[in-house]
Amino acid sequence: MKLNGYIEILLSLIVTSLTYGFAHLIFVADIFGLGITLPVYTVLAIAFLFGLITYLYFSMAAANAILTRLGKAEERLAKMNVKELLMTVAGLGIGLILANLIGSAFRNMGVLGTVITVLLNVIFGFLGMRVARRKKDEVHVPNLNEVLAKTKETEETYSIGRPKILDTSVIIDGRILDLLQTGFIEGTLIIPEFVLDELRHIADSADGLKRNRGRRGLDILNEIQKQLAVPVEIRSFTPEKPMEVDAMLLKMAEELDAFVVTNDYNLNKVAEFQGVRVLNINELANAIKPVVLPGEEMQVTIIKSGKEAGQGVAYLNDGTMIVVDGGNRFIGETMQVTVTSVLQTAAGRMIFAKMDK
Repeated sequence: MKLNGYIEILLSLIVTSLTYGFAHLIFVADIFGLGITLPVYTVLAIAFLFGLITYLYFSMAAANAILTRLGKAEERLAKMNVKELLMTVAGLGIGLILANLIGSAFRNMGVLGTVITVLLNVIFGFLGMRVARRKKDEVHVPNLNEVLAKTKETEETYSIGRPKILDTSVIIDGRILDLLQTGFIEGTLIIPEFVLDELRHIADSADGLKRNRGRRGLDILNEIQKQLAVPVEIRSFTPEKPMEVDAMLLKMAEELDAFVVTNDYNLNKVAEFQGVRVLNINELANAIKPVVLPGEEMQVTIIKSGKEAGQGVAYLNDGTMIVVDGGNRFIGETMQVTVTSVLQTAAGRMIFAKMDK
């Protein structure tokens, strides 16, 4: 007999046992005071009937669903590193301990107490695993790198950390390649197949600008695979119902417990609402810009006139715009200016300055 056959029989026996337990409480023990009593053999017949119906009509679908979920769980366990696996097991153990401590209060309630204890074990065990996996990056395990050193040296550097799923916009942008070369991002990079399909579609567009953007994105992916020692995986993802690319990204990240790497502002906001962690390249770029305080002096080259009369415009090396009061008379010259104020806008940061006398 195949494994699914054993699972079907086991499910039928579980339903038979649960039905007998509830029916015994209601019709034999009469715990609800209904005044309806039935012989024990009648309760057994009812339980057997429910178990038979479950086996004939529901057990096959339930067994297939369980085997599918077990297959996915096996894949996820196989891809876990040592730290993640240990934290998951520890979280499960703590959850089961708490469940049994609470369930001890229900042990004198007979069958109903057993059912409550089982439910507590399932709920607390699941919560323990989820919390442990989400908090694993906050726990430092001494000498963990020595344990993982049995793998290849290149994988040792990047395998620790939550997986990162790249979206279309951040691949086309290209800065992700420079960021990866610095070594600040670790963990496996995941390229969904639907993102690759979108890049190919853009690269085949009749519009010249879109076509160039799509080809640039494909070139960036090739450079990531050739030049960097970062594990890169191309994974398929098929949702239960049709979704847009952004929705599939968030669903995939939620299932894999991964970060989404993007520079899409709208995707960032939707991800925050759904509780999916996002690494936004634009936010990183703004965060690492040097701090400029009012009263600070600097040398800038006036590039052009500003919108207001008498203003000149200059730029820092990171692209930050500097509006210089009285700078329109010195276009093309490098001048000493004093910062008067700094304005943070949705589009970025602007610095206002005046000419030194």
